[in-house]
Amino acid sequence: MLLTYSHHKSKLFRNSLNFVDEIFKVNSENEFNELALSVFQYQYENIPIYNTYINSRKISLNQIQHYAEIPFLPIQFFKSHKIIPRNSSATTTFLSSGTTNQERSKHYVHNLDIYKRSFTTGFQNVYGDMKDQIILALLPSYQEQGNSSLIYMVDQLINDSNEQSGYLEPNSELTIQKIHDLKDKKVLLIGVSYALLDLIENFDLPRLKNWNIMETGGMKGRKRELVREELHQILQKGFGTENIHSEYGMTELLSQAYSTQSGKFTSPPWMKFLIRELEDPFTYCPYEKTGGVNIIDLANLYSCSFIETQDLGRMHKNGTVSILGRFDQAEIRGCNLLTFS
Repeated sequence: MLLTYSHHKSKLFRNSLNFVDEIFKVNSENEFNELALSVFQYQYENIPIYNTYINSRKISLNQIQHYAEIPFLPIQFFKSHKIIPRNSSATTTFLSSGTTNQERSKHYVHNLDIYKRSFTTGFQNVYGDMKDQIILALLPSYQEQGNSSLIYMVDQLINDSNEQSGYLEPNSELTIQKIHDLKDKKVLLIGVSYALLDLIENFDLPRLKNWNIMETGGMKGRKRELVREELHQILQKGFGTENIHSEYGMTELLSQAYSTQSGKFTSPPWMKFLIRELEDPFTYCPYEKTGGVNIIDLANLYSCSFIETQDLGRMHKNGTVSILGRFDQAEIRGCNLLTFS
């Protein structure tokens, strides 16, 4: 059923807290579809650039009855436009990582509590309660550039976890000592790819069989780009672990997907991947075919929930997604992806 504007407005504005609750409690395809249509109608009316983009495509809104029919905004607009509802202010602005020659994407976040709820719930769905976990982070480039949504998330995860959690300094003897001290503990190490590679290349590490190593991707121009499968093989050998975990997230999203093995990502219930045909961006690929990645993130309530990325991916029959890299012409955003090969 296509929701009407009047129904949508009363639902979203009269009881906005309950609406956010519904986003994070969604547990069926029908519920997701209804919420997605409500969010779409709100964003069409209240996000100026999204409104202009949809009108320029001369789309009949009355024909949109399913989330797959909703138009996806090209991700480049996060660089060129302020994507936030009319007459609203940003609590904070997250910036993408990048080189000095690149324009950084900007995500103007109106309600930071939604982001906190999204990454906390999404993380706990995969890794369980944080309070007893030891979480270490090796994210030097994100710390250097500032205004990083990833650093904001990791800060919160560390604060809510075991007192031994914290950030590691790259190529530091203190870092190596901490790794040896915790080698037999259950630890989650979150790291940008090049820093993890530096660690195993520059130091003789103990076998960390109880650790989960999570790569967030990104060589930042400091090393040769690798296909994810090759990267994981190198990291498995270097850390002495059976599986390498991955996090899929970006500045433009308030939600993350995680992979705990084989590089196949599972998204939280309020987030969906759709894989579009490379030659026809308005048609979706069958299972196991490579195409462009579209993402619905309902947590992006006050920016844009429907994003056409420049990433390549493949949908599997069990609902997981492999992220294969970027389009050749896509500017390297410095997010958690490797070059397609």
